[in-house]
Amino acid sequence: MANQVTRRLYDFLKDVPPFNYVDDEAALLRVASRVEVTYLTPGTVVFRPGEPPRDRFFVVKEGAVELFRVDDAGEQLVERCGEGDVFGIRPLLAEDNYLFLARAAEESLVYAINTAGFRELLPLYPRVTQFLAATMAGSNRYAITATKPSPEATAELGAESLAFGLLESQRLGNLRQPITCFATARIVDAAKLMTEHNVGSIVVVSREHHPVGIITDRDFRSKVATGVRSPQDGVIKLMKKPVVCIGPTLTAADVQIEMLRRGINHLVQTEDGTRNSPITGVVSKHDLLVLQGNNPAVLIREIGRAKSAAYLRTLRERAERMLATYLEQEVSIVFITTIMTRLNDEIIRTCIKMGLARMQADGRGNPPALFDWLALGSQGRGEQLLRTDQDNALIFADVPAARYNTVKDYFLQLAGYVTESLNQVGFEYCTADMMASNPAWCLPVSKWKEQFTHWMDDNTAENLLNVSIFFDFRGVWGDGSLPAQLTKHIFRERPGSRTRFLASLAQMAVNYPSPLTFFRNFVVERSGEHKNQFDLKSRAMRPLTDAARVLMLEARVGNVNNTFRRYETMAELEPQNARGYREAAQAYEVLIRLRATVGLRRQDSGRYLEPKELTSMQRVLLRNSFNPVGDMQMRLETRFQLNFLR
Repeated sequence: MANQVTRRLYDFLKDVPPFNYVDDEAALLRVASRVEVTYLTPGTVVFRPGEPPRDRFFVVKEGAVELFRVDDAGEQLVERCGEGDVFGIRPLLAEDNYLFLARAAEESLVYAINTAGFRELLPLYPRVTQFLAATMAGSNRYAITATKPSPEATAELGAESLAFGLLESQRLGNLRQPITCFATARIVDAAKLMTEHNVGSIVVVSREHHPVGIITDRDFRSKVATGVRSPQDGVIKLMKKPVVCIGPTLTAADVQIEMLRRGINHLVQTEDGTRNSPITGVVSKHDLLVLQGNNPAVLIREIGRAKSAAYLRTLRERAERMLATYLEQEVSIVFITTIMTRLNDEIIRTCIKMGLARMQADGRGNPPALFDWLALGSQGRGEQLLRTDQDNALIFADVPAARYNTVKDYFLQLAGYVTESLNQVGFEYCTADMMASNPAWCLPVSKWKEQFTHWMDDNTAENLLNVSIFFDFRGVWGDGSLPAQLTKHIFRERPGSRTRFLASLAQMAVNYPSPLTFFRNFVVERSGEHKNQFDLKSRAMRPLTDAARVLMLEARVGNVNNTFRRYETMAELEPQNARGYREAAQAYEVLIRLRATVGLRRQDSGRYLEPKELTSMQRVLLRNSFNPVGDMQMRLETRFQLNFLR
């Protein structure tokens, strides 16, 4: 029995970063064998700020754990960690106490990973170290503290995390010129030099300009400001030694690894990489942040600080350049979609903040009720790589009838500001007006429930189209309680109408025409604006997204919107059909990668392809992806007995 449990734990961990970089099955099984499985009821505290680090860190298997910053103003939500997210990694690499309060937001299953067992793997797997190092360098969670940043920022992006692929290929080049002083200088002299040059460190050198020690801002705070050392003391009483040196040929990733292993924030570059040659430069953690201008965590931080839609547009363009690099480097498409979803979510939240500020400036005050912004369609599924049109909605808490019109008017105005900002960022207005600024899609909880019930009971073509867009909703603002009520409503017991509804959805998913002609040529549009082009979305991607949606609805599984993860979930629920579901997930990865590649090259949505513009390899991959489309359609026909409904 113990071996079976360990194997199940292993099967989960092997797909979760940073464990997925450990290709030694036996080593990862040993880690899995030491995992403690913990069930958390809502409100259970995992750790508190100021507590000493434990011998474990955590992975969310099911549910959600929230991290809060606690200060005089109360609790401020920092991050919501969901399935596959890692948190509490501070004990793994740092000795500092916990900074945040970690508390279960709902019923959750958490795996506690023994740090001692996992730490043994770090020297053996550089990519694990790179993952943690990049996370430390890029996290904005810990920018508020003067202490050493923690690798707990792994959960910041909740996936394979930051762009170590870029770091591996980025040479440091010419570092900033170091500020130096001789060992005979006084501490006050060193402080004056640092202030004059506006730097955070000074290197103490010999007469030959060989580095013998280093002093940082932190040394002044911890020793001079506290009276341990006098400003009149010599620098040799304050400096740290020996100095950690690097050579001129290292990459940014190499430097991050060295900082991580040594637990330091500065490295000194010398001519030959040793302390016995002249100093040529200094690199700090901050320098790496500047170097990694397109690091996802850096972009997220900048997006959160943005004050205008124009700057957000610039940042989103930087994100697209990063996306292009990922695609060129053949980075996992699941990783890419996770990163881009986080970036898009942060853009939406920043636009909402700007909208709320405009409401304040208009004299409308704070929101009159709890609300959440719902991402729909591809962004709701976490699959929007390019800046396509907007699909969104707004849900707010029920209010007394006497206040209803006033409250709705407030949220419609707010939604207008938000959609306007998103349009300025580059997300075009939806031509069908499926946006929160439309009164039909800005509703309280009770009316959203009525709307969903209507769609499920009256299965017209228009209602089923709405289902295909709105049932992929995902809250990106608020505490998540309002979207959770909708999810619960969808799965309530209504046997008769539910059966008809699912069968109608399945029928819609199998109605898409074949992507290939009898002679295995791509079926292209015969007329109109896109004549002789292949509709990648309608003929290949949509059948897979629709099939995944109806299968998850039948399985009564909510809060899993992403098409890849829906098929992976179905593979777990139906092991006998796992191969087919995983092939469907892989096919969808091929399709979404191809669409993004074409869209970036042509600066459009990538929906329509000209077969002649594809490489021979792309043609093969595209054709192969059609097989799972047909398999899923046949599965739906059999499962829902669609042949008997025709």
